[in-house]
Amino acid sequence: MASLSKPARAPQADPAVEWWRGAAIYQIYPRSFMDSNGDGIGDLPGITSRLEHVADLGVDAIWVSPFFTSPMKDFGYDVSDYCDVDPIFGTLADFDALVARAHELGLKLLIDQVYSHTSDEHEWFAQSRSDRTHAKADWYVWADAKPDGSPPSNWQSVFGGPAWTWDARRGQYYLHNFLSSQPQLNVHNAQVQDALLGVMRFWLDRGVDGFRIDALNFAMHDPQLRDNPPAPATDKPRTRPFDFQLKKYNMSHPDIPHFIERIRALTDEYTDDSGAIFTVAEVGGDEAEAEMKAFTQGEAHLNSAYGFNFLYADRLTPGLVCAALAEWPDDPGTGWPSWAFENHDAPRAVSRWCPAGCSPEDVAAFARMKMALLASLRGNIIIYQGEELGLEQDDIPFELLHDPEAIANWPLTLSRDGVRTPIPWVEHDPTGGFSTGSPWLPVGEANRTRAVDVQANDPEALLGFTRRMLALRNETPALRQGRVAQCRADGDLLWLTREAAGQSVLCVFNLGASEHAIDVTGRELLATNGATTSALPPFAALILETA
Repeated sequence: MASLSKPARAPQADPAVEWWRGAAIYQIYPRSFMDSNGDGIGDLPGITSRLEHVADLGVDAIWVSPFFTSPMKDFGYDVSDYCDVDPIFGTLADFDALVARAHELGLKLLIDQVYSHTSDEHEWFAQSRSDRTHAKADWYVWADAKPDGSPPSNWQSVFGGPAWTWDARRGQYYLHNFLSSQPQLNVHNAQVQDALLGVMRFWLDRGVDGFRIDALNFAMHDPQLRDNPPAPATDKPRTRPFDFQLKKYNMSHPDIPHFIERIRALTDEYTDDSGAIFTVAEVGGDEAEAEMKAFTQGEAHLNSAYGFNFLYADRLTPGLVCAALAEWPDDPGTGWPSWAFENHDAPRAVSRWCPAGCSPEDVAAFARMKMALLASLRGNIIIYQGEELGLEQDDIPFELLHDPEAIANWPLTLSRDGVRTPIPWVEHDPTGGFSTGSPWLPVGEANRTRAVDVQANDPEALLGFTRRMLALRNETPALRQGRVAQCRADGDLLWLTREAAGQSVLCVFNLGASEHAIDVTGRELLATNGATTSALPPFAALILETA
């Protein structure tokens, strides 16, 4: 079904180019990767024990989602201590061991940083709410009620309901863009910035190689607390009050890039012969493209950013791909993009994108084509754990849900739990080999058939294909770092030409369920799902070196 022909030559990436430029990054969601102690929750020693699996894929780095001390109301994105490991995940010594093992295997290690908000159990918040005259009184966003007692503005939270909660101790409202237990840091405050940079330095000193910065465009608000205007009606369903507003004032303040300059100055201090410290921002919202460019332009900002171009798209179309790539031309001063088809918040891509009526064989073919496409994009690519196995979205019944957003908006919000289910390592094990105990989320029966031990012995499986595809990307300068010379949508066909150092590579993908005739020539680097130079069957991909 799939073939990869090794190039006659195997050109290497320019050693003068930063390690992260064109890198493949593997995201690990600690709760669901591997449980080492039988409590049903994945942990840091579990990650370390399975790290060879990740290294064998041929990725350059791992990104580990939050493992910090937290009450886990938002599963680690509500941090109560930025500089310690939550006991369910292990200890700082376990983290140090993970760093050492990653570096031993040639992997860079990235961690999340959550600078928009903390948990309401963080010591900073306890001090801030205690007294309006406290030294940390202005470390969070507090505001008086309106004369009638109502909140200071009409801002709404992402997870549903007003973005303001009354606190009797302060006699004021505090802002929270997410859960009410996630109070908003006042990142306008230079002392808060200093404290956050201190957190970053703590982890840099422990050997991390970079950071994924969560919800960065939520880090600063409009100090005037002006009301958001209503959003114009669209064909998209509105499941939350948040959907009824243009998010003009509760986020995306123009001073955020100034804070980013301070982040970059710090990470540059740690750049040495081993390479640069890599920073990538998560940026969502109505103005994501403009913000991503502002956050990454020039040499004084972040290295990269990624948005939600693909993460919540209902369909994968050639037009969607070309439009996304067009936003990031190879021009001086323009930042470097990162792309993800799946992550811990977004439903599995094969479940979203494989057309209705897909057979199991179609799903497998689509997964191969999707991986080939991801590896052909200009920019960094992020592979979410299990994506290399072709995992589908698990259906979690309401009584087993943990996701607070899905519980609040049931049944209109698809649970994030369905993409957070444990990795199946062993098919013939009730937990998929994830744990000796009862997993915090069930392992779907269908996904157990895609377990690592099953695919390890199947040359046609997605796991082996992913390894070969990443090897091709790494040894082909045009794919890893080259410019986009052409991106053309032609019905279900996507035509993509990448160029670098005198090398030209043509990539043709059939995103539809019908066969299409083509007429191309070149030296075959990849052919999957029956692709030839004259025809592309459903979900086929063909990559040719043309110069």
